[in-house]
Amino acid sequence: MSDSENDNSDESGTSDERVPLHERRRPWWHWQRLTGSRPRLAVTTGVIGVLAGALLGGAGVAWQAEAGPFADDRACWGAFSRDDAAALFEGKVGGKADVKSSEVPITGDRTGAEGSSGQCLLTSDGSRITVQAHQLDTRFGGAGDQWADEFLSARLTPLGGGLLGMASDTRAWLAVPDGCIGRPRDADVTGGPTVIDLATGWTIYDDEVNTEARDRLARAVVRLVNHYMTEKGCTGTIADPIGRMPEPPRFLDEKKDAMCGVKGLPLPRGYGRDSLGRTLVTRGAGPVRTCDRRVLFHHPELRLMTVEDPRLAMLYARLSRDGAKEPIKAGEHDGYGFVRDDMGMFQAECQTGPVTFLIRADSGRSRAEIRTLLPRFVAAEADRVGCGPLHITLPAEG
Repeated sequence: MSDSENDNSDESGTSDERVPLHERRRPWWHWQRLTGSRPRLAVTTGVIGVLAGALLGGAGVAWQAEAGPFADDRACWGAFSRDDAAALFEGKVGGKADVKSSEVPITGDRTGAEGSSGQCLLTSDGSRITVQAHQLDTRFGGAGDQWADEFLSARLTPLGGGLLGMASDTRAWLAVPDGCIGRPRDADVTGGPTVIDLATGWTIYDDEVNTEARDRLARAVVRLVNHYMTEKGCTGTIADPIGRMPEPPRFLDEKKDAMCGVKGLPLPRGYGRDSLGRTLVTRGAGPVRTCDRRVLFHHPELRLMTVEDPRLAMLYARLSRDGAKEPIKAGEHDGYGFVRDDMGMFQAECQTGPVTFLIRADSGRSRAEIRTLLPRFVAAEADRVGCGPLHITLPAEG
């Protein structure tokens, strides 16, 4: 915001005395129309059509009367002009795409406890873009969580500049800064951030990320958040993120002693180069570092993830304490965690706030591999993020 978290809104009202030190010091952080083979395109279009139909059917009468051609030439709560929307679909300013818009207005619940929420659907010639505003739910964590699967994927890169957000050629998201106003209550420093995200279709994970499409989505999500803050009475704005974003991720040629590019983390026995598909790892410093293998319908068969930003790590706080009967042990007050057949997790209390280390498998038959990997993964990643030395002890096999 003008790259500052504390813009001049009077709605913030957060006093330093009630906010933990790490919260005060922490910086705030295309779809590509699918053009593969005809069978791939047919499957993709069919799946998207079913999902969009369910979305519209479930929304019922909540969709606004201006559904159809833009009311007053603006869409998505007034954030996009006709040209803005056409550029998203055609990849250039001044496009002639016939775009229709339907939306649920952004509102909050009466108590303010659930944060703001709203939805917008843009359609043009069979293509769709879905935009959501919502507060991330801390009650579910990351176990099978669809939002984390899609929006914390290794395919996305951080927006940079201290922004809590990421973008790829099919997905983008950005958290509303706390100061104006990203969490619904002044003292709600343990709640999930309010984010605006947009999804443009099905991702083909074997393809390289289209940088031009990614940049369009990054600019679009910044425009959405700036408009949201203006509607809240905020005076600051978030600057254009293009130019400071890292290069898109590329598929990794792993070494035997550096699984997912983590030095000191050897590949488990039998994990050959092709045994779990191609490996993709997040590029650049940002809120999360994710390593994904063999992704199908946005769900990775194996994921290793370090959630560095405390506001995102909050999504896993409850799960880290309640995920299993036998907790992981570490030094006193170092954190909480568990290991089970499909997942291993540890959330450490670091100087910057909570940091989550997670290994998740799509199969419940990976307990031995998770037990082998987790202690070394936690130790190596803790050193990388400045939270080490951190050594965990797993509960004995029962």
